[in-house]
Amino acid sequence: MGDIRISVAGASGRMGRALIRAVAEAPGLRLAFALERAGHPDSGKDAGILAGLAQAGVPVSADSLTALAGSDAVLDFTQAQASLELADLAAQARIVHVIGTTGFPDADLPRLKAAARHAVIIKSGNMSLGVNLLAALVKKAAAALPDYDVEIVEMHHRLKLDAPSGTALLLGEAAAEARGVSLRDCEVRVRDGNTGPRRDGAIGFASLRGGTVVGDHTVTLAGPHERIEITHRAEDRAIFARGAIAAARWGQGKKPGLYSMSDVLGLDG
Repeated sequence: MGDIRISVAGASGRMGRALIRAVAEAPGLRLAFALERAGHPDSGKDAGILAGLAQAGVPVSADSLTALAGSDAVLDFTQAQASLELADLAAQARIVHVIGTTGFPDADLPRLKAAARHAVIIKSGNMSLGVNLLAALVKKAAAALPDYDVEIVEMHHRLKLDAPSGTALLLGEAAAEARGVSLRDCEVRVRDGNTGPRRDGAIGFASLRGGTVVGDHTVTLAGPHERIEITHRAEDRAIFARGAIAAARWGQGKKPGLYSMSDVLGLDG
């Protein structure tokens, strides 16, 4: 069996470059295509050199149709609209689509589910093993302490576009699921002015932005006279890239469907 052929979307971005480096270091994988939007200033540049490696012989291109038709998997940490378009193409090509993109409106989810009827789509607000283990711990803690207040604080670099982060929402979903409620019905994303007392059962979010922070997340469960705090700090984007590669490997030969990193890591088993 030959190497798994990988396309990297958003190749010139911070995560795109990290993905290219991770693919180059991983045995049994080959960078087949590097994608960017049409007219991007890095179009035509060699993806390897762009990522700080030796020349890879893979120029950055906007031809997503050709790329996905010639790949076994696409690694995608871009933006919601670009990810939706790639999902449609992944469905046509019957390949694995690993989505680390965050900030999807709820209205976009039916389109992803439709694509997942023909493609293996693995979508997660965070691809790292540590964060997905954190989510499992949060789920257990929220179930064991149903009356404790849940607050989630996240901090990212100053250029991040969406808030709360996809990881924070992943953690909030874990807490809400443990308590048998919808996160949409109990979340509090903004507090300003005279907000009154905290609503029972609320799951609160706070978002900080600044500097070059890769990603910090702390979940606090606050009860009478005690607090439990669980924290994950990402120190290098390589952890997300390694998780995405693990997902791409896991997805080979799986039935079409919409999966998560919990499926990849067997955390729900």
